[in-house]
Amino acid sequence: MLDSLDDPSVLGLRNRVMLEVLWSSGIRRMELRQLRRGDIDVERGAVVINQGKGNKDRVVPIGERALSWLKRYLVHVRPQLAEVYDSGYLFISQKGRPLSPGHLTHIAGKAIRQQARLDKPGACHLFRHSMATQMLDNGADIRHIQAMLGHEKLNTTQVYTRVAIKQLKQVHSQTHPAERNTQTQPEADSHTEPPKSSSGGASGEPDTDPKPQRSGQPDLPR
Repeated sequence: MLDSLDDPSVLGLRNRVMLEVLWSSGIRRMELRQLRRGDIDVERGAVVINQGKGNKDRVVPIGERALSWLKRYLVHVRPQLAEVYDSGYLFISQKGRPLSPGHLTHIAGKAIRQQARLDKPGACHLFRHSMATQMLDNGADIRHIQAMLGHEKLNTTQVYTRVAIKQLKQVHSQTHPAERNTQTQPEADSHTEPPKSSSGGASGEPDTDPKPQRSGQPDLPR
């Protein structure tokens, strides 16, 4: 989806870089908003989160792809946004001020709706959720994901394993002795009637922040 964001304007490039950082680091919306220029350690490839959720600090890695976009932003884009006033924040508006939480949600939501054809609440958090589940699918240890996301308790991170069950199913089918010995599996008989139920029954850039949307789905951990 991010590769299809090709707006070459100053704001278009800024928005692209913000989404690249969200997806690469998995940080929260408020953590992205509060980033300052000095919080990016280019040499170590890391982002310093000061006073994150629960007023806790942490350091999270950020990939080379996102870093390359960040360098471009710092050299060519941010100076234009900070010509009149510089608040010191990493991502700023055309007036040099930090972006509001609602503005960040609007930017992320617009990209998701237009590029991924999705219409879901919690737009910024979808990048965090996507990073966690995709890394788990690719073999990352859940405790490493816990540290990156800044979860105090492991059971908060374990919610993401529900989405990453595909990999666990593959491991189960490849390693469980009952699955590996396929010769002992019963053959399907097309003439055999299915068992009857014992019960006999059937089973059945805005000025104000947009209003939050509610969905029937449970909230994901933050």
